[in-house]
Amino acid sequence: MKRAIVTGANGFIGSALVKELLNHNIEVLAIVRNNHKDALPESNFLKIISLELDQISELKNKVDEGYYDIFYHIGWSGSAGSSRADEVLQLKNVFWTIESLKTAKQIGCKRFVCAGSIMEKEVMALIYTQGNKPNITNIYGACKMTAHCLAKPIANDLNIDFIWAVITNAYGEGELSPRFINTTIRKILNKETLQFTSAMQNYDFVHISDVARAFYCIGDKGKANYEYVIGSSQARPLKEFIIEMISTLAPTSDLLFGNIPYSGINLPLSTFDTADTEKDTGFKALISFSEGIKRTMDWLIKKDSDL
Repeated sequence: MKRAIVTGANGFIGSALVKELLNHNIEVLAIVRNNHKDALPESNFLKIISLELDQISELKNKVDEGYYDIFYHIGWSGSAGSSRADEVLQLKNVFWTIESLKTAKQIGCKRFVCAGSIMEKEVMALIYTQGNKPNITNIYGACKMTAHCLAKPIANDLNIDFIWAVITNAYGEGELSPRFINTTIRKILNKETLQFTSAMQNYDFVHISDVARAFYCIGDKGKANYEYVIGSSQARPLKEFIIEMISTLAPTSDLLFGNIPYSGINLPLSTFDTADTEKDTGFKALISFSEGIKRTMDWLIKKDSDL
């Protein structure tokens, strides 16, 4: 791998991946939206192009054919918050994933690595188990799964290496969306009551620096037509993560478990298994959960103080 394209390059995961690739002296073409590039570093190895996802096919008119080796598709609109329930937007993301794949082939990329989500697995279990009641935000996971199911055979028809990277739960510095880690840290900082479900469902969290390194390793050494889980290799019940989080960041705080209902599903620990990722690519997470949440909290405090 010498030259890479990254969509969603100014986002939380995309920007971390760009920096990781640059650290390996890989030339990067970063695709950003609305010319937003504040999360990206300055580098002679970095070129930035502003394109909306629905314009991705225009990329073939902006680069030399055969120049880039690998295409990382990280961009996805509405990956957090209420937009996860927007079925029109989420279905557009499916189409844009396929368009990105076809564009990668047209410009001569040999490999296409796409960011998937553990929510695909949750949706599959919810949808295909009798009597379960999926909620409206499961549309996001359903469309990630749909993109995966469509892109894989199309990639094989196009004769381009296709690799799907399933992110468990990324967190860390640079994340501003209202996801679990951020929301809980905000509650700690605001001295709010810390209430949770029974939190017995299996879970995993992986720090953003490890996520970026995993994508590099997967792109470099991953096998075509394989799915690789990006996780900490320390999956366990969510309750154990919460207890560790509070004992690390707010040891005097009280915890209330079970007074918030949970309507999701409990995935088996095997779902979070990173053995194939480690065996095929050499990746193994390095940042412990306690270290990662300390870094995240420090970053959020500094971010707030700079406003």
